[in-house]
Amino acid sequence: MGKKRQNSQLFSSLTKKQKKHLKEFGEEHPFHDVVGARPEKTEILHLPPSPEQSDVEHDELEDEEVEVEQETAYQKLLSTLNQPGINDNSEEESTDDEDEEDELLDEGDSDGVANNSEHGDEEDDGEESADKAVVEAVEGEEKGAGEDFVDKEHETQFCLETNFTDAEERGDADSPAEEDCKDMFLQHLDTELGEEDVQKITSGSKAKAQITWPKLGTLLCTSPLERFGGIGPHKNTSLPVFHKVLETRRKDLNQTVDPNGPAGESSPLQLELLALMGSYKDLYCSDICPVVQAPQVCSAYCLHVLNHVLKANSRVLAHNALLREHKTQAGPGAEPQDEPRDQGLTRPKVLILVPFRGGALRVVQNLISLLETKGKKIMVSNKKRFKEEFGEEEDVKPHHVQRPDDYDAVFSGNVDDHFKIGVSIVRGSIRLYSPFYSSDIIIASPLGLRTVLGADGEFNRDFDFLSSIDLLVVDHADVLLMQNWEHVLHVMKHMNLQPLDSHGVDFSRVRMWNLNNWAKHYRQTLVFSSIQDPQINNILTKHCANYRGQIATKNMPKTGSICQVLVQLPHVFQMFSADSFMDHDARFQFFVDKVLPQYRDSVMSHTLIYIPSYFDYIRLRNYMRKEEINFTSICEYSSRSEVSRARHFLQKGDKQFLLFTERFHFYKRHTIKGLQNLIFYGLPSFPHFYSEVCNMLAAGGRAEEASWTCTSLYSRYDAHKLAAITGAQRAGQMLHSNKTVHLFVTGGEDKAP
Repeated sequence: MGKKRQNSQLFSSLTKKQKKHLKEFGEEHPFHDVVGARPEKTEILHLPPSPEQSDVEHDELEDEEVEVEQETAYQKLLSTLNQPGINDNSEEESTDDEDEEDELLDEGDSDGVANNSEHGDEEDDGEESADKAVVEAVEGEEKGAGEDFVDKEHETQFCLETNFTDAEERGDADSPAEEDCKDMFLQHLDTELGEEDVQKITSGSKAKAQITWPKLGTLLCTSPLERFGGIGPHKNTSLPVFHKVLETRRKDLNQTVDPNGPAGESSPLQLELLALMGSYKDLYCSDICPVVQAPQVCSAYCLHVLNHVLKANSRVLAHNALLREHKTQAGPGAEPQDEPRDQGLTRPKVLILVPFRGGALRVVQNLISLLETKGKKIMVSNKKRFKEEFGEEEDVKPHHVQRPDDYDAVFSGNVDDHFKIGVSIVRGSIRLYSPFYSSDIIIASPLGLRTVLGADGEFNRDFDFLSSIDLLVVDHADVLLMQNWEHVLHVMKHMNLQPLDSHGVDFSRVRMWNLNNWAKHYRQTLVFSSIQDPQINNILTKHCANYRGQIATKNMPKTGSICQVLVQLPHVFQMFSADSFMDHDARFQFFVDKVLPQYRDSVMSHTLIYIPSYFDYIRLRNYMRKEEINFTSICEYSSRSEVSRARHFLQKGDKQFLLFTERFHFYKRHTIKGLQNLIFYGLPSFPHFYSEVCNMLAAGGRAEEASWTCTSLYSRYDAHKLAAITGAQRAGQMLHSNKTVHLFVTGGEDKAP
């Protein structure tokens, strides 16, 4: 179509005589050629006409005089190349000219062979198609390359630098001194640290205290600075001061979980979470039930995030108005006023990490519902596109498959794990798909951010937008652990680094602790998970340095998941010595030397080996191939046909061992039939996985309970996992006992270890 459009522009600029000559001879008359880029030398028509010329020649000269006054065809063609968006088609051509132009186009495109049907409809709307091409090009430039989306329509409306607050709206930022003393938002950001304080924080020495709250249970508080101590009892702790936009809506916090449900007060769990988050200490909740408590937790931290963003933006807008008034009222010789330091090096203030698009959808829905009041809707930009990309996909799950409630809660909605989206909020209005450097909140998956952050040595990488993050939320950290934990660590390593570019910031309004590269000491980190895991704990111990300290829940289960095993089964726990949590060599050597020889006998067939780590799975698979052991394997990367074959071989007894990864069970929850023996190479990360796998023994329908066995390996670094399976009291006895082998029997009377 590009070639045809250029030909159309060329022929439309020719006169009737030029078209006729082009049709007869296949080229333009030499008179109209530009020789040596000096067309003025060919202006021979300025000579007086000869009296010997005939009338026909005189008419031709008159026509040529008109043609010389116009631009040549080549000049017009060059102008179209310089300005491709301009359509120079002449609308004053006669009907005969258009017919001749159609004939020329047909002959040129068909190389001398007539093809009247090809262009019968296209040439009638040539101008319309050219206009459409220009519109599509402009739209393509606005959308940008790939997933980048530039929303120029709402750029000015959501820009903090060009917006101001009215005198009535300024009261929230210019609150009385009494309210400022109670507002932890102002206290936290306005606190100035010294060099000695920073040295104490980085030294690692912390004061510890323990307290119990009604719903959250046992809380362990650590404080690097003495003047910012722990928290008191729940009855002495008040809720934070909320922004006036949220003051009425936060009372109906439970309605954000179920918009169709009845309005009610916030739950006790939400009130305790809001009180702890309002202290701006780091918080780690490790026993959040994904079915009941996870929606309440999401609405609670969304309220805290909105409160932080609205207060920060209201403060900036109020100061913008004050500075504008001072400039208008001050005389030409007045001294310049000190500008308030109320901003970071970049605009993004909050980063929320969630595993799936469905989680991002719930976060945005919570933000919208918290800003909306009864009978009043707020403006949400690009909402339609957001629903299309983050909305629920069609249910492709088989309805006859029964899966646990926690599986349905985690994997409900869109389960795509590669996404990122910026959100800006100004005056109670929300703009979705805002550029990162114009956003207040960034919602992303670790994988989605990893593609932007890049790696060392890559040219197209950017992490400056994480330089001034005040609030980091890691939701469903246990699910992120089942994806790729390296992406989470990669994001944590790039938090609050000094930016490589200024990005148009006004340094006179940047807070001093941002300029001193102390932003990491002011960042609050909120981590929510359903399990306790050393890798999740590593986030707070290695990558968090909040000067106000940390709070972590430390609730030990009284009864473990072994009580949920329904089959009569002897459980043998064998302890091995390890030097660290990551000592994979000691576990592998103990398994090869002590455990595997017991199951090499052909009598011990139908054996499933449960492996939590994918790297351990690869190591065992390579070892068994080398030793020529009769086995099959299933992992999270196995195809459906490979899974079906492996299950069939194990059930029929064609294969003696089945290597089974924890991630496959997490994502699929298939029931493996025909099992007789279980080996837990490592204790499951999720305690209920232990009972689920043990109960698979009864799925085969065989009444051979007397021959069933279960063996589990553990070290002293598996204390949390062991306590979640056997119970805190029994786990303590097993870890401090001189014996290395302990036996439990389910389905009958329990035997003490």
